[in-house]
Amino acid sequence: MSDEIPNYISGSYRQRVVDDEISDLLEIFGGVHITGPKWCGKTWTGMHHSRSVLFVGDEESANMAELDPELALTGKRPRLIDEWQDVPKLWDVARRAIDLEHDKGSFILTSSVSSPKKATRHSGIGRFAEVRMRPMSLFESGDSSGTISLSNLFDGERMVNTKSSMDYRGAVRLICRGGWPSALDLDDDKALKIPANYLKKVIGPDPSRADKKKRNEKTMGLLLRSLARNSSGSPTAKVLIDDMAERGSPPAINTLTDYLEYLRRIFLIDDQKAWLPSLRSKARLRSKSKIHFADPSLAAAALNASPEVLARNPSTAGQLFESLCYRDLGVYTSASDGTVFHYLDSTGLEVDEVIELKNGKWGAVEVELGTSEIDKAASNLIKLKNKVGEDVPEPSFLAVLCATRGLAYTRDDGVLVIPIDLLGP
Repeated sequence: MSDEIPNYISGSYRQRVVDDEISDLLEIFGGVHITGPKWCGKTWTGMHHSRSVLFVGDEESANMAELDPELALTGKRPRLIDEWQDVPKLWDVARRAIDLEHDKGSFILTSSVSSPKKATRHSGIGRFAEVRMRPMSLFESGDSSGTISLSNLFDGERMVNTKSSMDYRGAVRLICRGGWPSALDLDDDKALKIPANYLKKVIGPDPSRADKKKRNEKTMGLLLRSLARNSSGSPTAKVLIDDMAERGSPPAINTLTDYLEYLRRIFLIDDQKAWLPSLRSKARLRSKSKIHFADPSLAAAALNASPEVLARNPSTAGQLFESLCYRDLGVYTSASDGTVFHYLDSTGLEVDEVIELKNGKWGAVEVELGTSEIDKAASNLIKLKNKVGEDVPEPSFLAVLCATRGLAYTRDDGVLVIPIDLLGP
């Protein structure tokens, strides 16, 4: 069991976009609950904002917390309780302490698993603020200059033409490496082992702490590969089962549902919901979510695709580049209190990303790995702008995100073209 925050944290910590949000929430609520996939940096971020820590993942600490949860919460505040879900009673004890003491910023709880059903007696509403962390964006990992600010685009600031150093092979490399903090100081060969090892942990025989259920390794492996093949898409259960059947025995629908729910609970896959605005046209809106891996490197690893292999498959690379852009926009919108949707209607008009802020502002983004489809992408964005109803405000911006060594610039039709290595919060 460890209590004091290690001294090296302050000197080696890499700033994250959510840091300001966490600092603000600690001044408002009794605690902050940080969720997200394993290895995305929750523990380091939690320690950065804390004065003491309990690692519940340690067997000794978990045993102590089970026997005496009040003692487990004793320490300098804010106190970090890392992976609290291993001892679910800690949630209720922390909530009760917040109610009795009326102090702000008392606890930071982290979890790599969504809260287990019926494991806690109280939802924590009004006591804990929820913060979602993702793997590092390109801005956080130092692979984007952040010269073009997403929040500034929403504020109506004019984009300055800026030179990009990104190219196709560079984008493919970043897809396969992923946004894992532990990969920052590694060469590419070593960094690529991180997402592959991640998936081995998911597929492996050890029952997950998510629900203690054992799952078939072969079936899970087939599902992960099928999801990777359909990354950035909206595959039906039938599509997934048929795809898995080509490589082995197809699972029953109940099994598939259980496995997908498990992957959602450990934040390995993410559902990008559909944007449903009012329209001027009579087109019917499609509401099915898109599925992305938490990080595009996981999809590449599930396909056993190295940067060299992925570069020779531009269609698949384009799908995973869309997931990379979705990950980065998800990180950047956390600083602007927004949500990233997609759009699809019955006429076939599809737009990859629609970012909507809680104040009603919105912007739309198409993702193109190269330049050959930029004209079509810009046309789609303008069509969407012309379709929304009169009660929907004008978009703050329309943009095409790409990975081309060239300039960020504004087209004659007003659509922005932005290389992803220039975008930031």
